[in-house]
Amino acid sequence: MRLHVDQRHARVLELVRERGSLRVTELVAEIGVSAVTLRRDVEILAAQGRVRRLHGAVAWPGERTAGAPVKPAPAERAVIGMIVPTTNFIFADIVRGAREAVESRGGRLVLGMSGYVDTEDPVRAEHLLAVGAEGLLVAPSWFGGVPADGQERWLLKCPVPAVLVERSAPAGNPAAGLDRVRTDRAHGAAVAVGHLAELGHRSIIAVLQEGPHAAQITAGYLAASQSLGLAPVTGSPVVRAHGEYEGTVGRLVRAVREEGVTAALVHSDEDAIVLVPGLRARGVSVPGDLALIAYDDEVAGLAEVPLTAVAPPKRAVGELAAKLLLQRLDERGSERTPAPRQHLELLPELRVRASCGPAPTPRRAVR
Repeated sequence: MRLHVDQRHARVLELVRERGSLRVTELVAEIGVSAVTLRRDVEILAAQGRVRRLHGAVAWPGERTAGAPVKPAPAERAVIGMIVPTTNFIFADIVRGAREAVESRGGRLVLGMSGYVDTEDPVRAEHLLAVGAEGLLVAPSWFGGVPADGQERWLLKCPVPAVLVERSAPAGNPAAGLDRVRTDRAHGAAVAVGHLAELGHRSIIAVLQEGPHAAQITAGYLAASQSLGLAPVTGSPVVRAHGEYEGTVGRLVRAVREEGVTAALVHSDEDAIVLVPGLRARGVSVPGDLALIAYDDEVAGLAEVPLTAVAPPKRAVGELAAKLLLQRLDERGSERTPAPRQHLELLPELRVRASCGPAPTPRRAVR
């Protein structure tokens, strides 16, 4: 028989009083409700001062003498849920970094994938909480990298701490108050443009794949171009859908032959690798006619012309996000005042290879 909320609360209090402390997962098994429901019950009872909430556990208030510190639950028992759209591309290393950080504390990382379907994010979260996740690392399937039309609402209702990974929310959005760790992609784009400018390139085009990172890369590209006084390129950046290679090759060829463009920033590696032979087939060589920098550095070094690339600190993003979440769990377990929320942005680095040469010398007109 399904218990009324008051009956559940009474049963929780009865069990915790009898045993002193229990794991949340043990209470779930005893009472027969979902982990999400049980956690909400515990939140209410803890706010009323009737139980003490620990790291993944619940204790009776009288179990601690006045002034004595609360001992968090052992770190090796922590279960961390992680929601990502895919384990391909940058997320392979991000997940690896998070897993290593959690396992170094003796915990376990449990993965859920949304497949870039935003409605799957709360479904995966519900599942992870049901199997005992005490905190969530979340890279939501927000197409533009930020929430739209209330996509963040489920996350704000989450009964456990959550850290955004490679995603953000604009000021004024309620999700802007969440902890987050991401790459400063604008900085990476600016570094790429600066490197090309140092090589003498004054007309640089950007070709970006539509998606969560396009806005940041665009911002860095435009800011650096303006700061360095570079010649503007009509219609740049070119933001293209995945797989639209033929039209992009044509746009780059026209830029080189008709607009004096000598360099390009291309997101992502995969796109850059596909574009190079297409350009060569149309008589534009890399780096002879067009210096090229890829963005992401997943496979850029394996291209036929090894590509200079902006390399986000992918593993470090996962590692620091997991450490930040574990810190939040420790704070809850010890009942100490939480540290301020954090927005961490990690800087990418530029890895120079063969695809960038100096700007070609302008040809003199024959008289």
